[in-house]
Amino acid sequence: MTLRINDTVPDFKAETDQGPIQFHDWIGDSWAILFSHPKDFTPVCTTEFGAVAQMAEEWAKRGTKVIGVSVDGVEEHRKWKGDIERFSGAKAAFPIIADIGLAVSKAFDMLPAEAYLPDGRTPADSATVRAVFIIGPDKKLKLSMTYPMTIGRNFAEVLRALDALQLTFNAPIATPANWTVGQDVIVAMSLNDDQARQKYGSIDVKLPYLRTTKSPG
Repeated sequence: MTLRINDTVPDFKAETDQGPIQFHDWIGDSWAILFSHPKDFTPVCTTEFGAVAQMAEEWAKRGTKVIGVSVDGVEEHRKWKGDIERFSGAKAAFPIIADIGLAVSKAFDMLPAEAYLPDGRTPADSATVRAVFIIGPDKKLKLSMTYPMTIGRNFAEVLRALDALQLTFNAPIATPANWTVGQDVIVAMSLNDDQARQKYGSIDVKLPYLRTTKSPG
């Protein structure tokens, strides 16, 4: 299946290092971030899981649950968390899905339907399982990113994108390039100038189709 922005994400049952979950029930009314990794006990992935652990307060402030997925098993996840916590100095309190059968990786279009794990596999066998999915409380995919094996993900950018998504969720605004919290936002083209002023107060007309205003809230 091809998963696109605004599609409802797959619901699934899975085992994690914290017990079984039903994905949509686990999300509940929260935002959620699913971040995937090709294998436990690998160097780049360890730094990334550590970064997520260090940002626990930031996810909580935004009402966002985070969950990892790797194609290794529950016991490997539990042992690996010890390394993650030693490296990062932070508690890795989020669950990690044990996707041994590749069901989640295939459902989220990270691996082809015919993919399998060979004996003696290496991370290269599941290399494309290096993605980030931000999911809204409506269970729809809001953003996805896929990285190559050699490039560690920038979770500060994931946090910035989450802020932008939450600000613009069901609101007629957008964020410009390199936007950060507190900066001006773009008025949606669905509003004419009068409607925009009525809703947001003053607007700055840069171009007929590019109008900015102060960030709501």
